[in-house]
Amino acid sequence: MRPIRRILVAVKDPAARALPGVAKAAQLARALSAQLELFHALDSCMYVDILGLSEGELEPREDEERRQFLQRLGRIAARVRLHDVDVTVAAEWDFPAYEAIVRRASVTGADLIVAERHAGRHIAPGLLGLADWELLRLSPVPLLLVKQPRPYHHPRILAAVDPGHAFAKPARLDQDILDLGGTLADALHGRLHAVHACVPVPGNLALLGAANASRVQQAEIARARSNFDRLLRATDIPAARRHLVGGDPSDAVRETAGRLRCDIVVLGAISRSGLKRLAIGNTAERLLDRVPGDLLIVKPPGFESRVPRARRGPRLLALQPLF
Repeated sequence: MRPIRRILVAVKDPAARALPGVAKAAQLARALSAQLELFHALDSCMYVDILGLSEGELEPREDEERRQFLQRLGRIAARVRLHDVDVTVAAEWDFPAYEAIVRRASVTGADLIVAERHAGRHIAPGLLGLADWELLRLSPVPLLLVKQPRPYHHPRILAAVDPGHAFAKPARLDQDILDLGGTLADALHGRLHAVHACVPVPGNLALLGAANASRVQQAEIARARSNFDRLLRATDIPAARRHLVGGDPSDAVRETAGRLRCDIVVLGAISRSGLKRLAIGNTAERLLDRVPGDLLIVKPPGFESRVPRARRGPRLLALQPLF
């Protein structure tokens, strides 16, 4: 995994009183000696008829609104610079916001995107087009979803790995999860833990008899432990911070993160689609509302985003006459 040299912060509302995403991104930028960009996507609709503007008069109006947002971002950047962080600002007319963020990250060569989690539960997020959920699916670079406002202070970081490669999960993804978790733990003077869910053997093994079923279960646990230890061999994670937990992966990660009071959980997301997605599910998506700490999502090597490269510009709507 490439080092983090550029961080893109998606600022949803530059006028908000609290900006925990900006604060935590600034912490990371300072700790990693990375450049920071504050970005806002102007994705609101412009109703041409209501504004009374002709097509030729729209551009000055767009420029003025963009200038106002750049000024607001500039005031935030001025506060960030007080902490010796190299920060720039950008605002663009583009929609939807999550696609605009992915496009901006691609143009600037960002190594990490930081965004705040959508408030409330994620009910039918695909239908509503919630930005954090869509970024989780579409961002090709690591994505930090900020859920807690408190700054990082010697954070506990939990790397969720799957050395058994369930459902054809790419082997390299686990190493990237560990590398990124270790980078943040070192930079923020935190501690890195690792968790692996040992999925139980199907219950119909009871047909083999209690003794045989027990032997099979024990063999499965031993195999999972061996794979887990082999993966962590090159790390400095001690045995006390290696957590092999039985059960469904999302339940194992949620329980371990809650018990340890982790500040960041690092997860891999393959972002399947269609029937395979419905059958297998996605651990990262299921944990979006269930883990109390921040989520750091990592995609497998070679992941290609489905976001078009060309910016869409302003979203213009012309009202239709009532009669």
